[in-house]
Amino acid sequence: MDYILEVNNLYKGFPGVKAVDGVSFSIPYGICFGLLGPNGAGKTTTIEVIEGIQKPDEGIILYKGKNRDHRFKQEVGIQLQATELQQYLTVKEILLSFRNLYAKRADLNDLIAMCYLDEILNRDNRKISGGQKQRLLLAIALANDPELLFLDEPTTGLDPQARRHVWDIVQTVKMKGKTIILTTHYMEEAQNLCDVVAIMDQGKIIAMDSPINLLNQYCSGVTITLPSVIDVDMLNSIECNWYMVNNTIEIQTEKPHDCLRVLIDKNIDITGMVVRSQNLEDLFLKLTGTQLRA
Repeated sequence: MDYILEVNNLYKGFPGVKAVDGVSFSIPYGICFGLLGPNGAGKTTTIEVIEGIQKPDEGIILYKGKNRDHRFKQEVGIQLQATELQQYLTVKEILLSFRNLYAKRADLNDLIAMCYLDEILNRDNRKISGGQKQRLLLAIALANDPELLFLDEPTTGLDPQARRHVWDIVQTVKMKGKTIILTTHYMEEAQNLCDVVAIMDQGKIIAMDSPINLLNQYCSGVTITLPSVIDVDMLNSIECNWYMVNNTIEIQTEKPHDCLRVLIDKNIDITGMVVRSQNLEDLFLKLTGTQLRA
């Protein structure tokens, strides 16, 4: 299989911290590859090393089978976690400024339409909402019609409607055959957008596959959520994994009927109980024992 990006044994450390600890993965053309994990897992550092923002301590990074060179810089688009734009320029002026930095340029009208920028083109970029700014930053990342697009937590802090707008844009980019690397800590986002996900913790990749395959491999059971506090000794007597999550108890079990029977036999209040199939967040909890952090 041909890969647009290959990363082999990547290491990057800071004083007292191994931020990236032997990371390896290969990304085929035309997929959305998700790099998931809590803050501090090493995913942003991994992406910044690949992008060339930081230098690796060790490791090999290949773009289209070769070392990264001027072509890599011209053919990738990058949306950082935080970006400060030039002041006193309109949205359209900002977009044109970045677009003119490249030899290859995306069609301006297509960019404006795809990123829903029509109504704010003549507005000062300092006076747009958070969701509007994220769409502008995404348009900037697409200004050179990139082969490979890096999106580093593009929906953090957005309301649900603004987040869905960004998802729509990413889906449109995928339909054009582009390759996307997405970092996120929103599991619903990863399940909606990513073809392959790699879960990072403490600088290492601890699992990697398609979301469906990962769930089939690690999470064949269900999650039972109870809003009330339960006696810990009782929970330990049940064949299950359980966690405290936002003042609720989440029980992961392969035997839901047996678990529910024990809860009822012990007169546990199950009012408000929710039973659902397990998702990527449950997978992370199972693999690391910690809750994903925002």
